[in-house]
Amino acid sequence: MGHTATGKRTAVAARIAALAVALMLLVPTSAFALTTNKATARPNEDGGSSVIGGLPTRLTWEGSVEDGEEVTEVTLTLPEGSSFDGSTTKVTVLEGLSRASIDSEVAASGSMLTVSFAEPATSGLLLRLEVEGMHFPDDGGDVVVSGTYVNQAGTQTLTDSKPIKTIANTSLQKMIASLDANPVVAAWNSNPFLGMFFKPQLLVTAFSTLVPGWLLCLVIVVVAYPFAIILGLIFALMKISKSRLLRAIAILYINILRGTPLFLQIYIMFFGLPMMNINIDNNVLGVIVIAINASAYLAEIFRAGIQSIPQGQYEAASSLGMSYFQTMFDIILPQTIRRVIPTVTSDFITSYKDTSLLSSVGVMELMMFAKNLTSVSGNMTPYVAAAIFYLIVTLPLIKAVGIVEERIANSERGGGPRPKDKGAKDMSVAEAEAKLSELAVHASALDDEHAFVPSLSPMNASFGTEV
Repeated sequence: MGHTATGKRTAVAARIAALAVALMLLVPTSAFALTTNKATARPNEDGGSSVIGGLPTRLTWEGSVEDGEEVTEVTLTLPEGSSFDGSTTKVTVLEGLSRASIDSEVAASGSMLTVSFAEPATSGLLLRLEVEGMHFPDDGGDVVVSGTYVNQAGTQTLTDSKPIKTIANTSLQKMIASLDANPVVAAWNSNPFLGMFFKPQLLVTAFSTLVPGWLLCLVIVVVAYPFAIILGLIFALMKISKSRLLRAIAILYINILRGTPLFLQIYIMFFGLPMMNINIDNNVLGVIVIAINASAYLAEIFRAGIQSIPQGQYEAASSLGMSYFQTMFDIILPQTIRRVIPTVTSDFITSYKDTSLLSSVGVMELMMFAKNLTSVSGNMTPYVAAAIFYLIVTLPLIKAVGIVEERIANSERGGGPRPKDKGAKDMSVAEAEAKLSELAVHASALDDEHAFVPSLSPMNASFGTEV
């Protein structure tokens, strides 16, 4: 009995559900007469690919009129802080690949833009609005294009577009905008050479964009060089050792690395090692390549420095009972390091510049950032900015090398100007000339006296003549 009642209730519920579905199918559902296809913005970052708020850009919106619909007006709405004021709008109505001749009227006010059509845009037509000179909000963020449209049923809500990513208008971008508006900068950029290699706006952009690559260059060479010094010293000692095998290994290592381009060595390391299932992070591999290449040059620098020490110091150390290693590490190498510091610093500068070759294998160092910025901007100025970053490091080091070389030269000559005697008195030029004249007169008088001195012997005559 209970089971029969339950079955009846289930059957009734099923009938009610089927009736509800039938009613839903009979009731007409609302559909969008105009569908937003896309909304995009053109990058307005000078030399970049970002959309910056607060700066003029171009907004492109597209929408499709659905079957059986007629659209007479479209209104685009942007978030607060946006502006269509002062913009120009190009309205295009397409039927397939052909342009439909429908006149339109555009009205812009603040963050709203309204396009009214002289005759309805019917089903199957594509509406495209290209708004040039509009602004997104200064603070950046994701911007959604919304709005309304008017069809035969009245005003309807437009489907929102996908978010457009924008970035905040920073002080850097404001500086670039002021340069864009400066007539002197415009005149400078009008020169083909200056505009291609020294564009001020791109220099400002590049200085901020290239910093991560510059820092990576410094990290690579600073980490690599201590290993290069150790390797170079080892192979220098091997090359001057008494063992033929060690000398042969050192000569082979040094000659191959110094005799082949660093570019080839980079390619062998970056593409050859993965073929042997040896996978290393690109930055770490860059450190290894720079260290190995620099070690070959440092080996020759250290060898020349060691062999410049006089042989007598080896003999003196041997007479004191010192071993070869004691002599080398306590006497010879300290003097060698002091002598080769300028040359080693120059080689460090060369290795620092050679990190630019790592950009050819995808290491995101300074030149790679400059290359990417150049490809986006179509201008060579980022490479000039990269050169300035190199000079920031190389010029002080070149100056330091000169100072060290001068001090070493002075110390080897005995240490600069000699100290004055305690009783010495400074003389003016006139006093010095008067003193010389007095000495000349005195010397002439002595010559006259010796002219009348009788020559008692050949010795006296010779003495008097010399006086």
